[in-house]
Amino acid sequence: MATKDKILEMLQQQDSFVSGQTLCDQLGISRTAVWKNINALKEDGYVIESVNNKGYHLVEEPDVIDPKRIGEYLHTQWLAHNIVYDKKMDSTNTQAKILGESGGDNGTVVIAEQQTAGKGRRGKTWVSPMGNCYFTVLLRPDVHADRASMITLVSALALAQAVENVMGLRTMIKWPNDVIANGKKLCGILTESSSDLEYINYVVVGIGVNCNQTEFPEEIRDIASSICLETGKKVDRTRLLAEFFNCFEVYYEKFLETEDLQGLVEDYNARLINRGKDVKIVEKEQETVLRAIGVDQRGGLIVEDKAGVQRSIISGEVSVRGLYGYV
Repeated sequence: MATKDKILEMLQQQDSFVSGQTLCDQLGISRTAVWKNINALKEDGYVIESVNNKGYHLVEEPDVIDPKRIGEYLHTQWLAHNIVYDKKMDSTNTQAKILGESGGDNGTVVIAEQQTAGKGRRGKTWVSPMGNCYFTVLLRPDVHADRASMITLVSALALAQAVENVMGLRTMIKWPNDVIANGKKLCGILTESSSDLEYINYVVVGIGVNCNQTEFPEEIRDIASSICLETGKKVDRTRLLAEFFNCFEVYYEKFLETEDLQGLVEDYNARLINRGKDVKIVEKEQETVLRAIGVDQRGGLIVEDKAGVQRSIISGEVSVRGLYGYV
């Protein structure tokens, strides 16, 4: 552990001041070294009070994701035991795919505070301001290649549950993978895969969660929000990430048992925001009003026409919208 981290740990363990001499004695360093490391912590965003003859007191920690602290909340068997973290990177999906191609371990997670080239669905750019969660999970599922898209729904279900567990915010899902609170979108999920003939080499699940963002561009203000705006509380992003990993591992392993959503359909449908409601199905620029019934075991949305005839539609081929707006 670096000296700076050792000093931080000592400050975190005390509610009062820690003297400079105590830091010197316990760490075997000079007063000058203590002063330099305290300044380095301040540059990292830590608010540290310094008082002559008292020492140093940690007043406030910065709003940064702490990969080490994720482990304090983690109870997974294999997921997120290897974390790649950086304050800024081009895209967590891009970096995870590089790991996927170079033999990266199943369950590796890539996390960034900010992305300079974040990816959205259908080639769109995902805007990535500070204060949110941007991360990608690298998976190597032993399933047929046509099952990869189902992992997107597994991810949405896990995120909805994690937000509810940590923040107490009731969340729903707009098929297939938008997590919704009070009618507004909280996240984006992009799943990409590399397959060889019929089987998967790796899957990367990229997720961007609006956590502590308080302002949105005018063009999306009516449909997008953040957990902070919806709860009035600041999000502990480190804890939220850990809870997502806890939830995801449970749901993902259920998916692997049957290689479909058989064990998750009931939970998913309980959160499906349009279930039992009429929706607009946009298919090849044609709009049809049908009733959403729920998802099937393959993740398709079951819809019903006025004659009672049902069919399943597949994500990527159609778009589903509410009759009077986003949901």
